[in-house]
Amino acid sequence: MSLQGKVAIVTGSGRGLGLAYAQELARQGAAVVINDVDEQAAADAVATIESEGGRATAVVAPVGPTETAQKLLAAAVETFGGVDILVTNAGVLRDKTLWKMTDDDFDTVIGVHLRGTFTCVREVATHLREAGKPGRIICIGSPTGQRGNFGQTNYAAAKAGIVGMVRTWALELKKAGITANAVIPVAATAMTSTIPYFAAAVEASERGEAMPAFFRHDLGFGTSEDVAGVIAYLASDDAAHITGQAIGVGGDRIQLWSHPEPVVTAYHEGGWSTEALQAEAHELFDAQLQSVGESFPPLPEELQR
Repeated sequence: MSLQGKVAIVTGSGRGLGLAYAQELARQGAAVVINDVDEQAAADAVATIESEGGRATAVVAPVGPTETAQKLLAAAVETFGGVDILVTNAGVLRDKTLWKMTDDDFDTVIGVHLRGTFTCVREVATHLREAGKPGRIICIGSPTGQRGNFGQTNYAAAKAGIVGMVRTWALELKKAGITANAVIPVAATAMTSTIPYFAAAVEASERGEAMPAFFRHDLGFGTSEDVAGVIAYLASDDAAHITGQAIGVGGDRIQLWSHPEPVVTAYHEGGWSTEALQAEAHELFDAQLQSVGESFPPLPEELQR
């Protein structure tokens, strides 16, 4: 596999997961447009890639507005001659319970994650279609968007919306040879570093040591670098047949998430009145009610704090 001659835009790539994606794309041969709101982080990311023999440039701007999407595309075209790959990774958190979440908390997260994904994909997809070029759209989701999570109304809505958009774009862009997929990473990040359950894994990673096998294998929880290979693979020609998918990855584990499908189907002649449901709903639904949120097994004794 090689990405030689390809050009990638990676939003939110000054540090963390986004930087790992950008570095792996560059390692595979792609030129990369780094994006971050932190000028120093963006400059450092470019320097890191260049020090390893790669090519990179930076656009310092907040993702969300159409103007930022236009700047990212312009940087790719003017610096490297075009674009082939877009990874939408930029994000922020404003975690609060429903009754404490403000309009600004909600709008900020939706604006960066959901609107930012939309504006960047629209800009790049339009360019690729007009140029008659195939391309790769890779959008970053989250287990929270798949399952929900306490205190993350805004984040769950955004990440679920991203996967919904990806499935739609896979249909709309298929004829143009442009794939659209979502990646659901499970990795040590600023968010997981504050959760006591993951403390042993995060601390091992910070010391440069391998995470305990319980986290890497049983939970599928790992480092940013563990996710980067999936990003590079989906960006390659070898993955031209994969589109509209949600792929989970972390630690030693990879998963293909299913699309939502009905688990119960029943019919009632004349339709389902309140009385009909009162008579039959318990039998129909109770044994098949779906769980919400993620549940984790107890930590092994040696990993407990």
